[in-house]
Amino acid sequence: MFSFIKKKLGWGQSQAEPAPQAPSTPVEPAPAPEAVDAPASLAPTAAPVSSPATSIPPTPEAQPDSRPPEAVAPQTPPAPTPTSTAAAPAAPERRSWLDKLRQGLRKTGSSIAQVFTGTQIDDALYEELESALLMADAGVAATEWLLQDLKQRVKEAKATAPEQVKNLLIDAITDLLSPLEKPLEVGHHTPTVIMVAGVNGAGKTTTIGKLTRHLADAGQRVLLAAADTFRAAAREQLLVWADRNQVDIVSQEGGDPAAVTFDAVQAGRARGSDVVIADTAGRLATQLHLMDELRKVKRVIGKAMDTAPHEVLLVVDGNTGQNALSQVKAFDEALGLTGLVVTKLDGTAKGGVLAAIALWSQQRNHPVPVYFIGVGEKLEDLQTFHAREFAQALLS
Repeated sequence: MFSFIKKKLGWGQSQAEPAPQAPSTPVEPAPAPEAVDAPASLAPTAAPVSSPATSIPPTPEAQPDSRPPEAVAPQTPPAPTPTSTAAAPAAPERRSWLDKLRQGLRKTGSSIAQVFTGTQIDDALYEELESALLMADAGVAATEWLLQDLKQRVKEAKATAPEQVKNLLIDAITDLLSPLEKPLEVGHHTPTVIMVAGVNGAGKTTTIGKLTRHLADAGQRVLLAAADTFRAAAREQLLVWADRNQVDIVSQEGGDPAAVTFDAVQAGRARGSDVVIADTAGRLATQLHLMDELRKVKRVIGKAMDTAPHEVLLVVDGNTGQNALSQVKAFDEALGLTGLVVTKLDGTAKGGVLAAIALWSQQRNHPVPVYFIGVGEKLEDLQTFHAREFAQALLS
């Protein structure tokens, strides 16, 4: 599900002796320049999950070198190479996921699929398809783009049956959505700092919990930052996820979100965490003064660690349709998004908004990828996004 840089352990560590853990006492970094409250405390909920040890052969006994010192060539360690943290799901598991995806997108795709039940390819078919795409919240621009592309494909393929047109539409949707297909990568930085934003109710904290579980299962040591200090029970909800996934969490009851995130990044660096995930407060894109708070959190993360945050994710609710596109635009302008998670696609008839997001990304020449989509509440219901799987499930 993820890609990461394979880590190498220090000399003297073996598979029988896991890497030593940092002490569980709170870390007290220098206060953030913009944080106004006292630093948050590091509250371990359970023993951190350790990365699987990599076996390293013992160093051979050194032999005298008869060459003069200047003739000894310096040894350059090999650069780390990306590798996958998890094997591809087994066929039955993936089929189960695809069945859930089809079921989840049924409300969105049923009206589109019905267009192809006739016997002729005529103007009436394209008019019905246009209406169905608009009803699915694909948006006017994406609908026009898909219809023009589809008509060209029908002409080139010399299609004569509606079922052929349906298959060509799957190809058109796949090509439109393909730029959004990209895996989330961790390991290029230690730790990889992920800032997660989204409006209240989008499933942001739950998504963080599921993402943490997937990363922990892949051997990544995760530290959470409970920086959503304004929403009632947000901190408690994240504490439950931290305990369930056996990872550490930086939390503070009330206070400034920037202080929590600053402490979390500093603690992650001190503890050798692989990933730090910051749960930020839910914000409406129209509340400019609250969006400024998110900008502040991002700036403070950058002061805690150069180049951070490395990922800025937005969790959007698929039920909101075209409003989801408005949120993506607003949060991208404020924060510079690097990825999306689209949730609750199983409860909406507006899943066509992904087409609108894809066209917007294409027009800005810098696609914002969809890392994951969700079609349920269970852990396995959050899966990586694949354009063709989505297109086929939409029209199944």
